[in-house]
Amino acid sequence: MKLGLDGKLAIVTGSTAGIGFAAAQALAGEGARVMLNGRTQARVDAAIAELRKGAPGAEVRGVAADVSTAEGCARLTEACPEADVLVNNMGIFEPKRFEEISDGDWLRFFEANVLSGVRLARHYVRGMRARNWGRIVFVSSESGVQIPAEMIHYGVSKTAQIAVARGLAETLTGTNVTVNSVLPGPTASEGASRFVAEAAAATGKDAATLEREFFTTARPSSILKRFATPAEVASLIAYVCSDKASATTGAALRVDGGVVRAIV
Repeated sequence: MKLGLDGKLAIVTGSTAGIGFAAAQALAGEGARVMLNGRTQARVDAAIAELRKGAPGAEVRGVAADVSTAEGCARLTEACPEADVLVNNMGIFEPKRFEEISDGDWLRFFEANVLSGVRLARHYVRGMRARNWGRIVFVSSESGVQIPAEMIHYGVSKTAQIAVARGLAETLTGTNVTVNSVLPGPTASEGASRFVAEAAAATGKDAATLEREFFTTARPSSILKRFATPAEVASLIAYVCSDKASATTGAALRVDGGVVRAIV
């Protein structure tokens, strides 16, 4: 299936690894021009080289900017003033007991996981509205629906993303600009893989054992019973960004391996 993305300019934040990089790969594979983003120039350059290796004809650029800050968002929009597709993927997570989550932690998570996407969407939606075509995707999480006890601040920030996406979609009624959120479940992203590796080193258990234990204790409702791959999540992101998804807007779309026990 061709997704109708040939020549479209797609920005994917936090795209030097994990879900973001996989989404950039998927979009480039569909003929989109892709703008990668990461915090450091070295990471951006390495990601560009890796993407071009897999897709030699891809038109790909990158900008180093920490979009968890207003200054970083401004740097990105200055480097790339217009876009057809915006994937707000950059985000942070951190397991922490509720009583140890400081005001500073709450503000840091809101700034990174919510305001980053708000700032960028606010900028790019103007051009999308003027051209009467655009796609904005917030990469949220199943944790925005089932708040995890081990990182409530993260879950709340992901709930806020879903709300922002729905509200923004409402403002675009009757246009060809869609806004959706995608809710991955536990995914073998760079951060999650590092967390598992550190836990394995600390406990003396191998990664496979820790993965089984995680789905037995922390996410027992999972049907998949394994971490999804970034590419599996990216397939849904690419579709939602496509011309084929023109009737999908204001939606919270789960690719969570069945973690959320709900049929709607």
